[in-house]
Amino acid sequence: MSDPPGVHGADAVFTVAAFNVNGIRAARRRGFDEWLAARSPDVVALQELRCPASEIGGFPGYSVAADVGSIAGRNGVAVLTRRPGIAVRTWLTHPPKARGLGEFATHGRYIEVDLAEQPVTVACLYLPKGGLPAHRQRPGSMREKPDGGQKYERKQRFLAAFGRELHRNRRAAQRAGRDFLLVGDLNIAHTQHDVTNWRAARSMDGFLPEDREWFESILGTRRLVDVVRRVHGDRPGPLTWWSWAGESFTKDVGWRVDHQLATPRLAACATEVTVDKEPSAAQRLSDHAALVVTYRTQLCTDPEVGVSPGRVAPRAAISPTR
Repeated sequence: MSDPPGVHGADAVFTVAAFNVNGIRAARRRGFDEWLAARSPDVVALQELRCPASEIGGFPGYSVAADVGSIAGRNGVAVLTRRPGIAVRTWLTHPPKARGLGEFATHGRYIEVDLAEQPVTVACLYLPKGGLPAHRQRPGSMREKPDGGQKYERKQRFLAAFGRELHRNRRAAQRAGRDFLLVGDLNIAHTQHDVTNWRAARSMDGFLPEDREWFESILGTRRLVDVVRRVHGDRPGPLTWWSWAGESFTKDVGWRVDHQLATPRLAACATEVTVDKEPSAAQRLSDHAALVVTYRTQLCTDPEVGVSPGRVAPRAAISPTR
């Protein structure tokens, strides 16, 4: 459990968890509440709630801000915080301004919360899963029925528009004196260190060149920093998603599609990254595992100094998966 927010002044410690629960009702039946009580993050960003607002339920010790969307049984995002956020923005209450995002505004994919305990805006995103472009689709060699590239094109439309919206929202937070933290399931693995079998993955959705190029475009020393890669360094892992099928989980054959991307000053605060991978397949809460980052504000540096998006932080640590 992290120290209570604010009690250490300039040395405040807070933890942020990103967790695609693959259905909050199913995750709670499998033991999500026990995980939450034991881990006790200060902020929890959830994706794929897959339920109406009335069935999210309460979480003792947390305030819940959510957008479940309008598609029954799909999507849905939420941010759990120790104290109610100073402000909460969804695409319903604050429609996206970037052209092209309107078609996604009611789908429950994005929510922002201005934290009360820290000068940070947390943005929780569930980015659409795509597919292969039409020219890559081969009937008989795909798990899903060929769709002529419709899912691929939908994802690419989202990426193009969301990149502009993200830039606008990050700048708005910084103008208000707040750091910006984008967390969630982005359905993209950025580098070869984020996929076990990266060579084969180059022809798969989520690791296509255009997916990775978009991811690279939102990073930079004056934009956002991949916090996990900064702490972990340029080496394989950590992974956050494993297929339900076969022995992927047991053999640790998976992807890192869950991310925490922070403005440079906040990224410099990160000291520890942990993936809460369950001890066995039978104990899994979801096909994803929670990605937990510890931030210590004493280590924050002036944003004008900047930090390399992939640089290894001094005094940083990686905890073994659990």
